Amino acid sequence: MADLMKAVGVKGSKGSADALFIDSIPVPQPENGQALVKIKAFGLNRMDLLQREGKYPVPPQAPSTMGVEFSGIIKQIGKNAEKDFNVDDEVFGLAYGGAYAEYIVVSTHMLIHKPVELSWEETAGIPETWFTATQALYLIGGFKPGDSVLWHAGASSVSIAGIQLCKADGASAVYVTASSPEKIDFCVNELGASVGYNYKTQDWASEVVKETDRRGVDLVIDFVGATHFQGNLDVAAQDARIVQLGQMSGSILPANTDISALLRKRVRLEGSTLRSRDLDYQKKLRDLLVDHALPKFKDGTFRVFVERIFRLEEIADAHKLLEANGTKGKIICTID
Repeated sequence: MADLMKAVGVKGSKGSADALFIDSIPVPQPENGQALVKIKAFGLNRMDLLQREGKYPVPPQAPSTMGVEFSGIIKQIGKNAEKDFNVDDEVFGLAYGGAYAEYIVVSTHMLIHKPVELSWEETAGIPETWFTATQALYLIGGFKPGDSVLWHAGASSVSIAGIQLCKADGASAVYVTASSPEKIDFCVNELGASVGYNYKTQDWASEVVKETDRRGVDLVIDFVGATHFQGNLDVAAQDARIVQLGQMSGSILPANTDISALLRKRVRLEGSTLRSRDLDYQKKLRDLLVDHALPKFKDGTFRVFVERIFRLEEIADAHKLLEANGTKGKIICTID
């Protein structure tokens, strides 16, 4: 094995998509409990854009190279790794960083055996999005069969996963918001969401209240932040949960925001990130996903929607496509 590998770097440490370039850096070595994986494909996520711009708080254990989800082949195993993993196993998994490269070292607690039914590109698009949706829905949101759920950014990869999880687990209704008729059509007709609302042209909160006969929804999962905060409280049912996963519209609330619903409706509001969680938490999520979702990937019940596939050398174009906010599913890069 060569001592050096190709990896994506950022000129000047931060910048626009045009600052991305293919660097040559040392191949990492697996430490205790880790595996070295030769990467076949990796997925892009919105946090990558923020990290590229120097606006994302990278956890201390993460390398400087971006990328948190990947698929590939194990090439080395460190001491005390999980006994279920061996050299030449085909795997996919989640990492604290480093996936925009030919090789990555990662704890075996964060690896999953790749099903033969799925491609390298499909499995590379599962970990971050499906782990996040699983965390938001079950560990934080406390979802149970019969609950109604509202997913904002309905055509985002996390919401695509979440809608499918809700449908499979007996949600009474799944509502979505999105930015275009095409995205709403995708969520309703492809994924099976109950109703979708265009947040640019509709008063989505009033529409959800009307659709639910003023009862509201049991669980709201939001990536948008400030502009949706009041609406989330307005549509929350009694004893509802709101899970805040992002702040795409900013974190400063508009003037005259009315938070009385937090008390009146006994709403529980909780924010979360995944990348900062410790290994034990990540393993818990991995095991939940393997037990709960992996069989449904194998039989085709759950689908990974891939918008477009790029080569590693086209990483700048891949970032520009993600920045354009027009995708319905994952952007994947492959490594020859």
